[in-house]
Amino acid sequence: MSVIQGIASEDIESSPDFRHLSTIDGIAVELRYGTPDNFVGRDLYSPFDCAWLHRDAAAALEKVVAWLADKRPGYTPLILDALRPQRVQQQLWDALDGTDLRMYLANPERGSIHSFGMALDLTILDEEGRELDMGTGFDDLSEKSHPALESQLLERGEITHEHIANRQLLRDAMTHAGFVGINSEWWHFDCGDRETVRRTFKRVL
Repeated sequence: MSVIQGIASEDIESSPDFRHLSTIDGIAVELRYGTPDNFVGRDLYSPFDCAWLHRDAAAALEKVVAWLADKRPGYTPLILDALRPQRVQQQLWDALDGTDLRMYLANPERGSIHSFGMALDLTILDEEGRELDMGTGFDDLSEKSHPALESQLLERGEITHEHIANRQLLRDAMTHAGFVGINSEWWHFDCGDRETVRRTFKRVL
């Protein structure tokens, strides 16, 4: 296995390249990998503080907040995952060893864009603080989570028009701010081009 260069999680706080989520107004934060409420069923983040983003992604998230405030006053982005250190990505990869679910993860060798602080997993809270119904929960590793399959899922009655509308609202907010979604998870968005990020940004170990 090749040696991966980057910055240690412990050194993030002193790096000017990263911003803490607490410095971003208008968001809610519930990092699911810091709780047992994820597909692995345990806290993967303690003792590390993973409530960080690269400053570029943080600035883009502020645009998401502004867009939602304008289009849907009272709606709030709920951040489910932001910075995911390389060591945590490796734990997730190992947890899915021998299953076909690894398709939902970036190989740690190549690096998840989360490990550069340049990806977000998120949903939206309504005026009452409730998560919009997206048809599945976060981390539902099934076809029902695939944006690319929404028309077929709708035809089969597995998701509804409301689910698609809620997902589209999230996509509209994110793409307006420069984020790029993926075909297999309605909640995941990259900030910019993956290959450029892997080539030019520091990975958090």
